[in-house]
Amino acid sequence: MARNIQDKGRRKQLFPIGALILSAGIDRLMREGQLDPLPYIQRHTRGDWGDVTDEKWQANNAALQSGDRLDSSYAVTSELSIYVFTEADRSSTHIVLSTEH
Repeated sequence: MARNIQDKGRRKQLFPIGALILSAGIDRLMREGQLDPLPYIQRHTRGDWGDVTDEKWQANNAALQSGDRLDSSYAVTSELSIYVFTEADRSSTHIVLSTEH
């Protein structure tokens, strides 16, 4: 019963992510224990596009229906931002540092 209550409060994944591709910088930060990208991947797949313009937010919402590329941006710290994007065909999702974008 408790699981059903938890599930109601959770937003479901809105689209498939395909292959998950991490940039060299993301991989390095993960190995050093400085970054866990999972919360950002979850936000992206649930339609929380992060720190993007209103226009990009609306374009992403439209892309859910049209099948265009989905782009998110997240400020992890004041010095670290990451981009998450899913290809239009939903074959892959990439996570890159803002400095690698």
